[in-house]
Amino acid sequence: MAEYVYLNGQYVDATVASIPVRTHAFLYGTAVFEGIRAYWNEAEKQLYAFRVPEHYERLIRSGKVMFMDSPHTVEEYCQITKDLLRKNNYREDCYMRPTLYKSAQKVGPGLFDNPDAFMIISNKMGDYIDTSKGLRVCVSSWRRNSDNAIPPRAKVAGAYANSALIKTDAHNAGFDDAIVLDEAGQVTEGSAMNLFLVQNGKLITTTKTDNILIGITRNTIIELAQDVLGLEVEERKVDRSELYISDEAFYCGTGAQVSPIVEVDGRKLGDGKVGPIATELQKLYFDVVKGKVAKYKHWCMPIY
Repeated sequence: MAEYVYLNGQYVDATVASIPVRTHAFLYGTAVFEGIRAYWNEAEKQLYAFRVPEHYERLIRSGKVMFMDSPHTVEEYCQITKDLLRKNNYREDCYMRPTLYKSAQKVGPGLFDNPDAFMIISNKMGDYIDTSKGLRVCVSSWRRNSDNAIPPRAKVAGAYANSALIKTDAHNAGFDDAIVLDEAGQVTEGSAMNLFLVQNGKLITTTKTDNILIGITRNTIIELAQDVLGLEVEERKVDRSELYISDEAFYCGTGAQVSPIVEVDGRKLGDGKVGPIATELQKLYFDVVKGKVAKYKHWCMPIY
């Protein structure tokens, strides 16, 4: 069966969809994007796309940083996404990558005289990271790009060269991923996901101004932790050494979902096993995204 992408106003067979080789976004990384997941609920025979409006609200904000005019409203983006998933007729978990990009066919990095275009690709996707086991991570020797360089609060495609170097070096050193510091030596996040620590039963995470992407999943975890599990959540600056003495840690993000960490730089967290708070939050999160928790079902957009 044919699989489709959405490309500049049309649903196109994925095997023939293309952009010209001189496209500015390809040459210079001048695109902003989102990652959105949809989860198959077997009991309901329904596919639920998670927090779609929030993702498109962030896409529009990222576009503003890059001098982009959004071609659609949030409501229109949501409908395009729903129509694409229906055409692809997924009956399992999947992933969408909406991208707003500079489409001029020219050499030169300027964002002026450079029209904007939009596309969505999608594919079937299970776990991006093995969430069933604890991760072994390191602190990266690379530093997170800063707000005055390429702002991490905007999901700019070119900025992910930073993530690629971080992830690759960690992998080549035998780790599952890495935690990244800023130029001042403060903790920011993972290679491409937000980070939470657990200390004395309290969740700790870096602030919105600590050179992080302000994650949709991050916001979800904070709300679930406070409202459902009754946990205290503290947003503040985090020192590197705190990574080594925390009871638990976990990544979160659309790709990472909720991924427990059991070791940082060779130091075991707690007893070296996946901790109880990460376990509880992970279970709750997977119930929520599949539309199984009535209070949060408004976050789940039904496709069929």
